[in-house]
Amino acid sequence: MKTQTPKPFMFEEGKKAVLLLHGFTGHSADVRMLGRFLQKQGYTTYAPIYRGHGKGPEALTEGGAKEWWADVQEAYQTLKDQGYQKIAVAGLSLGGVLGLKLAYSEPVMGIIPMCTPMILGQDHRLDQGFRYYAKQYKKAEGKEEAEIEAEVEQLIEGSSTLFSEIADLIREVKNELDTIYTPALVVQAEDDHIINTESANYILDTIESDQKEIKWYKEAGHAITLGPKREQVHQDIYQFLESLDWD
Repeated sequence: MKTQTPKPFMFEEGKKAVLLLHGFTGHSADVRMLGRFLQKQGYTTYAPIYRGHGKGPEALTEGGAKEWWADVQEAYQTLKDQGYQKIAVAGLSLGGVLGLKLAYSEPVMGIIPMCTPMILGQDHRLDQGFRYYAKQYKKAEGKEEAEIEAEVEQLIEGSSTLFSEIADLIREVKNELDTIYTPALVVQAEDDHIINTESANYILDTIESDQKEIKWYKEAGHAITLGPKREQVHQDIYQFLESLDWD
């Protein structure tokens, strides 16, 4: 199967910069349309790709929570090094978790967590998205159903440490939410079947920002930046960014 390897993108426009962070199993395409939209509104946008992402499912185990956090820190520093001193952060799913961590670790103008997991029950299934992604990837490779099932199960079993790291990262960030004072827009799909949607309310209620709001979207799906409500999401994010004190 020949596929084009995805790459990070930087769409340069104005002095105001937005760091865009993709989800687990995803890559920069998760946020490319949002990046282009914001560029047209005068914002510079930058989206890295975390280690192990943008390749086959086996490659995801090359990285882990610590490596992905280091990748986000490096991306933030890349913008700084290029002269962007004021940076907002928007992240989808795992990208929202990493974005929230950045919001209490570094100076940021605003934080936009989108469909971001924060509440993990005992029955949490962090492997759910991974399982779906791996199956679709292997179907595209032309493999038979039985072969796909066997390979995916082997992948899941071999990734237990990875899922534990992700759960630990979520718990770590959850414990630090009340140290976030930066303006925040929480974006959440009502029909999100990947995470517990109460995570959105928890984030809103726990962060200490004076300026904070939540936006709910019907029939938007977990990958809200790619789903049917993406244009409304783009507009709401733009309006939030415009409300920030960039001067």
